[in-house]
This record gives sequence, C-alpha cells and structure tokens, in this order.
Amino acid sequence: MVSCKLTVSGVVQGVGFRYFVYKTATRLMLFGSVKNKTNGNVEIVAEGERSLIEELIHNVKIGPPNAHVVNVSIEWNKWTGTFQSFEIR
Repeated sequence: MVSCKLTVSGVVQGVGFRYFVYKTATRLMLFGSVKNKTNGNVEIVAEGERSLIEELIHNVKIGPPNAHVVNVSIEWNKWTGTFQSFEIR
C-alpha cells in the first residue's frame, strides 16, 4: 500500500475532470481525494495498491473528453491510512 500525490495541469477545471477522477478511483477501490487548486491545476491524493494507482495515473493522463492534460506531476509517498473513501473536495 502506497500514497501518491498528483498535480495535473492543462484544461482540467470546468470539464468534469474531478468527477472523472472520482469515478475512476472508486472503480479501482482507491482512497483519497481530488480538488481544484486556485492556480487552475487539479490535485489528487490517492492511496492503495501501487499497481492500481498506476492505472489511475494512466487514466488521468488521458482525462475525460473535454479535458486537455498538459502535465502530471507524480510524488510517491508512504501510505498513511488517513482516508476511508475517495471524495471530491
């Protein structure tokens, strides 16, 4: 079990990106959150099995149809067990 913080830049706000991440993470049974940042980026914190988080990252790089992902910054961390579910903030 690991934790991963993703910062996604591009056209990722106002296009259903957070809901897309929520649906994908929930399907993968990951824990964490997704939220918009004031600078236009989206921040994702995901916890779970590394292989499942890697699948989330693959999906995030593609994004929903109206999004245009320019960059995904990835920071791996130790699992914290802080989250009980995956939520949109």
